[in-house]
Amino acid sequence: MNLNIIGYFIYLIITAFKILIVGKICYKNGNIYVAELLPKHRTLSQKTNQILLLAYYLLNIGYCAMTLISWERILSTNQLIEVIALKTAIIAFILSALHYTNIMVITKYIKKLIK
Repeated sequence: MNLNIIGYFIYLIITAFKILIVGKICYKNGNIYVAELLPKHRTLSQKTNQILLLAYYLLNIGYCAMTLISWERILSTNQLIEVIALKTAIIAFILSALHYTNIMVITKYIKKLIK
């Protein structure tokens, strides 16, 4: 059997699980954080958090789909493990970078939008 097909399935299962779990955690905790930044605007804080979650899902799922195009031909199980580990590590790095970028942007600019 083609190792690339096996790698695609393993990669998609791992990344989908990671994206969904991290998205739920960030959404749940983000509601509290954004509501604290906007104490008098409860609905605005919930809508802001929903938009952030949607953008998060779209960006990460799109990136995962695009990385499937750039895979080289996998010839051994060692190479399969290396490629999956590298691709999932890149996704983990992107997730953390997006999270901290969102926190910085919200903290810096949300109060300017309300005033």
